[in-house]
Amino acid sequence: MTDFSFAALRRRPDVEAPNLLAADAADRLILDQAAVALAGVAGDSGRVAVIGDNYGALTLGAAALHAGRGIRTHQDALNGERALAMNATQSGLDGAYRSLPLVPELVDSARVVLMRLPRSLAALDEAAALIARHAAPDVTVYAGGMLKHMTRAMNDTLGRHFTHVRAGLARQKARVLEASGPAAASPEAPGAGFASEFHDDLGLWICARGGAFAGTRVDIGTRFLLGFLDGAGPSAASAVDLGCGTGALAAALAKARPDIRVVATDQSAAAVASAEETMRANGVADRVRVLRDDGGGTLPEASADLVLLNPPFHIGASVHAGAGLALIEGAARLLAPGGELWTVFNSHLGYQQALRRLVGPTRQVGRNAKFTVTASVRSTGG
Repeated sequence: MTDFSFAALRRRPDVEAPNLLAADAADRLILDQAAVALAGVAGDSGRVAVIGDNYGALTLGAAALHAGRGIRTHQDALNGERALAMNATQSGLDGAYRSLPLVPELVDSARVVLMRLPRSLAALDEAAALIARHAAPDVTVYAGGMLKHMTRAMNDTLGRHFTHVRAGLARQKARVLEASGPAAASPEAPGAGFASEFHDDLGLWICARGGAFAGTRVDIGTRFLLGFLDGAGPSAASAVDLGCGTGALAAALAKARPDIRVVATDQSAAAVASAEETMRANGVADRVRVLRDDGGGTLPEASADLVLLNPPFHIGASVHAGAGLALIEGAARLLAPGGELWTVFNSHLGYQQALRRLVGPTRQVGRNAKFTVTASVRSTGG
């Protein structure tokens, strides 16, 4: 058995802080409740799948503690994939797993599925439908989370796809749901394809996979920034929608300015798939490149005349400005001298100081009861 320590796992390259952990009580409880099942498939490569592993605790825990090999894992966040890879190297478990998209191959013939419960019921529905349709008939799903993020509706969602759903005993404020017996008539989840909604007031189609933030809605921060888009970098020839989500900003910009080149990036696999479909639905797929990337890190420095940004104000369940600041730093790197960053953020976060420091002169162009929109110009000497 490989030496393994949950405490040694790291979150990098994601934000690290004393109150942000790479593994928690839910990870430990999932592995403990699945221990017998994992032991039963220890010598049978390719029978374990993992969905929603945050930073590798489930994948590497199954590999190290239960001699698992050939584990297939899917993480929506690119930072999670990268953290898993680094933690695997640190633990001597590089060859124990492979990362896959949320596709049938991920769970094909799997007998044990370990899962962190997503916050979105649509995302859970999508994953449960995939497992019920493509895993082994005797598969057992161990889906866990912290109690404060769990609802009875999660049991009901799993119950649409499995004949047996049982809630285990809580421990350290975590709980695991066990699901088995794939339903013969398991319905195809709406998220297995794309949900679509046309927003008359914006003239936009928004398409979303189950795990995409806000689904087919346009969140109120993005909606506020859209109202100022006409004045954003009016002479820009190239633009980046940084943290694009389902792609509303990129699609609106491309529709309004046929000559502008747009790149839309997000680290979420569900967001990228959704944004690609949004571009197709709005007829701008030939003019918008969608990229799974973290903070525009793979794009050339000083390559954009305009960056649009609606940064997150939380990391997982924790309110934390670190992710937003990292995106502002990414925007500063991407902007050509004199280029503009247009940002919308919750007013209480007070990003103006960071925008001035990291990008350049910043002015407020809009404010309502909740949000502020600013325009920052990249300093020529920055």
